[in-house]
Amino acid sequence: MIKHQRTLCKKIHFKGIGLHTGYSVNLSLVPAPPDTGIRFRRTDLKNFEIEAIRSHVAKVSYATTLMKKGVMISTVEHLLSALYGLDIDNLYLDVDSMEVPILDGSGTLFMKEIDKIGIVEQNALRKYLVVEKPIEVRQEDKVAGVYPDAARRVTYIIDFEHKAIGHQEIHMELTPETYCREIGLARTFGFVSDVEYLKSLGLIRGGSLDNAVVLDDSGIVDNDLRYPDEFVRHKLLDLLGDISLTGYPIIGKLYAERAGHAIHTALADRIVRHTDHYRICTLEDLEAPIANAM
Repeated sequence: MIKHQRTLCKKIHFKGIGLHTGYSVNLSLVPAPPDTGIRFRRTDLKNFEIEAIRSHVAKVSYATTLMKKGVMISTVEHLLSALYGLDIDNLYLDVDSMEVPILDGSGTLFMKEIDKIGIVEQNALRKYLVVEKPIEVRQEDKVAGVYPDAARRVTYIIDFEHKAIGHQEIHMELTPETYCREIGLARTFGFVSDVEYLKSLGLIRGGSLDNAVVLDDSGIVDNDLRYPDEFVRHKLLDLLGDISLTGYPIIGKLYAERAGHAIHTALADRIVRHTDHYRICTLEDLEAPIANAM
């Protein structure tokens, strides 16, 4: 695991459209000092800051939206997932619209550009959220939870009636390498049968086959999967973006079954509130008892 906090070596710029608004948007990832955390800045609103933390979660219908003092930033989960998966602690995310660009519907382009410019370690020690007692959210057959574990493990299980998806599971230890190889490439997905309903709600105005895997009754529409089980991998991608709103990387086992943004963010909220179920510490703190015993 990584000992020190990390940020980017230099600024990165992206341009795209919002999945739900369809608006053109510019996004810049800007290096930030230690202990800044991840902060959105609405450059179209005098750099108004919205910290990427669970207390700012406003809506979770088909995407995760943050809001502070009436100012919103929507569809944050893919970007936050990439930052969490790559173990990046401190960044300003400058956005000139109310939604993060969807790009190709995954974390791929974020990962590629970050790999090009590099990540730098900072002088401050990284703090982890170390799970000591289970914390769960359950809604009927849906569940999300975190459980004590010495490593950073993740599990996601989905079960869809659609024949192209069905039952899928993924279990892995989370590192920047496994995130890039196993999770970050997985794209968001949706169903043709839902398109008109979502459009009636003012959503997916920027959706297309270029930024989502779309399914109809017969199967996948004009596309090829990046993984045979790309659907469950994308659900895990979403979970990591949402759970990053706890504000700390988690040491423990993260588990979700038949979940979604609402349960993901409810879990993030419950984790932060159950302070007697975990501790916040550095890797040096974790290693100290072993060193003292010797």
